[in-house]
Amino acid sequence: MADLAYLEYLEGFLTDNRKEKFLKILANRTNHFTIAIEDVYQLHNTSAVMRSCEVFGIQNLHVIEEKYGKRVDKQIALGAQKWVDISRHESVGECLAKVKSQGYKIIATTPHEDDCLMDDFDITQKSALFFGTEIHGLSEEVLRQADGFLKIPMVGFTESLNISVSAAIIIQNITERLRKSTVDWQLSAEELLEKRIDWSRNSIKDIKRIEARYFGSLDQG
Repeated sequence: MADLAYLEYLEGFLTDNRKEKFLKILANRTNHFTIAIEDVYQLHNTSAVMRSCEVFGIQNLHVIEEKYGKRVDKQIALGAQKWVDISRHESVGECLAKVKSQGYKIIATTPHEDDCLMDDFDITQKSALFFGTEIHGLSEEVLRQADGFLKIPMVGFTESLNISVSAAIIIQNITERLRKSTVDWQLSAEELLEKRIDWSRNSIKDIKRIEARYFGSLDQG
């Protein structure tokens, strides 16, 4: 369990408005869904998906960097990297194993003979939604291990959308439906405490000096 005394110490450096905003935003955060993006070539697409996760309340993003190891484009993310937890994976298999161990169903966002439309997607299941590369889509490994397939309904000539657009549409749809449902989708008390500590740390300048003072006082006590 995260340290309540440590949180109280950190929050002493924050304004009341800041603390209240954290609580308000965290009340809409969820780990019921997580997002995974596979070897996205265009750096701005990764950052844009991260921004969509933050805006619509997805707390965890998995980034598979088997082919293209890249850093976050901070101009596109607009600070989202401070508020979304990012797990980086060196292979597809590593990412799949991780989310499965956390109890997530693997959902491939791609047209398939067994696919379903967004509005028909079962939001009660704890799901990891995988998005593929701009050109080749999802790998065979993800498609082979998928528990389900999800697609966006389209009625025009163009048969696909940019990955960041697709992710934004799907994330907005499923999170809005989730918040209106009776599913227990909110963060647990322990998860809330952990995020309050993380976000407080991210908000304090010279955090290393502040932490050194706190832990030094514990050692002296």
